Amino acid sequence: MYLFFGIFFLVLLFFFFLNHWRRKKIITKVRCMCMKEKCRILDELIAPFGYAYLPAQDIFTSRLDVWQRDFGYCTLYDKAAFRFSMIFDCLPVYFNYEGKTWLLELWKGQYGINTGAEIGVYYADRILEPGEYKNTLFQSVEDCDMPALSFRLFRKGVQIADVCARHWWLTAFSMGRFSWPADLYLRACITFATHSMAHAFVDGLVKAGYNREDICMDCHTVTFSFTKSAMHWNCLDRIWVRIAQWVNRFWCRVYLFVTRPFCLSIDRILYLYYYLPAAFRKMLRIRKYKKKKRS
Repeated sequence: MYLFFGIFFLVLLFFFFLNHWRRKKIITKVRCMCMKEKCRILDELIAPFGYAYLPAQDIFTSRLDVWQRDFGYCTLYDKAAFRFSMIFDCLPVYFNYEGKTWLLELWKGQYGINTGAEIGVYYADRILEPGEYKNTLFQSVEDCDMPALSFRLFRKGVQIADVCARHWWLTAFSMGRFSWPADLYLRACITFATHSMAHAFVDGLVKAGYNREDICMDCHTVTFSFTKSAMHWNCLDRIWVRIAQWVNRFWCRVYLFVTRPFCLSIDRILYLYYYLPAAFRKMLRIRKYKKKKRS
């Protein structure tokens, strides 16, 4: 019996020192890379997930040519999101323009171990009645219909992201940062193709609960702030949200602890890629639930 425990202890000791040596080797490897090489490797790794890294801000954003574009949007995605550890405020804005009902939606909140925000632009193939909005699968807009999107995301008054692009789904995610949606403030600026389209969007904002004096319209460009959510939770859902956020906070702390030799997300992620590949793959599934592909 004593011999068994002695051998078991020696085996554990061997694997402990082996793991310690491997960890130190990976830390040295990451630290010896130049930033250009790190960015090249990381972009190759995260491109299949639909994201790109912005080193100047240490955040992630969505690419234009992502697989998520084929799945469109419907209200069910938001209602189911909290069951996949995505706790966010959302603001859907519907408006009619050139024979179609358009949907421009904003999100801000916690996506697993990421604090982030999104703006998505979609449309139906015809003008819908308001009662049809929640049951319609909207299509992502085509390249020729994409507006110029930009937003700044603040957490408790401190800016954590500033992104802009002509896009159908503009995002920004800060990894390892935990937030309640109420902690976040988003300032959005959208430039539409025409003045009439911008005016139709402003009307949609008013129908969504905005006062006109809170909206700034300059020719084709509309600027406004997003603070309050359009989502309402029942008692059971609120409990689920609390549990999901507790889990999110826990995994944020685990992520920061495991990657504590580093400060930047690019270093932390490359370290996990070499040290714990399975954790790396799970970490980058920001939008986790699968959507029904549009026909």
